[in-house]
Amino acid sequence: QVQLVESGGGSVQAGGSLRLSCAASGSGFIFSIADMGWYRQAPGKQRELVAGIFRNGSTNYAESVKGRFTIPRDNAKRTVYLQMNSLKPEETGVYYCNSIRGTLRWGQGTQITVSS
Repeated sequence: QVQLVESGGGSVQAGGSLRLSCAASGSGFIFSIADMGWYRQAPGKQRELVAGIFRNGSTNYAESVKGRFTIPRDNAKRTVYLQMNSLKPEETGVYYCNSIRGTLRWGQGTQITVSS
């Protein structure tokens, strides 16, 4: 069973930066060939995919975060990151990682609060 553990959340003022980490563990899961993504669930809203990185290293981003967020990965550490710059108050929410299709068991997420 794959376990995903997100960390790095916190409170930040608008315009600030945060770097999230997601460590994957569990036998039978080959992280290096997994297409991974970061999701955001804002209060009262559905969870949405904000960034993804494929096994070949290519990335895609939601329009709202393009140019501000990046999603690097470290296959040796089985970890995917989300570097978030110029954060906005509307990006407050719980951030989760999962496969790009959301097929893994969800972790507990990490809370981001952006104040204006």
